[in-house]
Amino acid sequence: MLRSSEQIFACGFEVFGKVQGVHLRKQTRDLATLNNVRGWVMNTDEGTVKGQLEGTLPKVNELKFWLLNFGSPRSIIERADFTPTKEIPAHTFNGFTIRYHQYPPELFGSSISSKG
Repeated sequence: MLRSSEQIFACGFEVFGKVQGVHLRKQTRDLATLNNVRGWVMNTDEGTVKGQLEGTLPKVNELKFWLLNFGSPRSIIERADFTPTKEIPAHTFNGFTIRYHQYPPELFGSSISSKG
């Protein structure tokens, strides 16, 4: 059995308000990395920022508190929603990353033409 200081917890989050274009993703990544929290963060098409956190319970809670109450200096947090924080057996991420949209190729047309 793992000691409580070694147990790993995970949760998802979505932050609402003025949260895009204000360095929230970068500062979330920087704070997570500083606190040995793994996961990811990304902008959504709905104007929110969402992601996943993994780490010790105190560190995950620290990031959750920051996302809910502070964010980056230029952000205006209206609210933050979190999935239930659950213990997981092992990390599923190697670090903390900023994710970017992966658009399907069909949105840009195909470079392959069919003759028929």
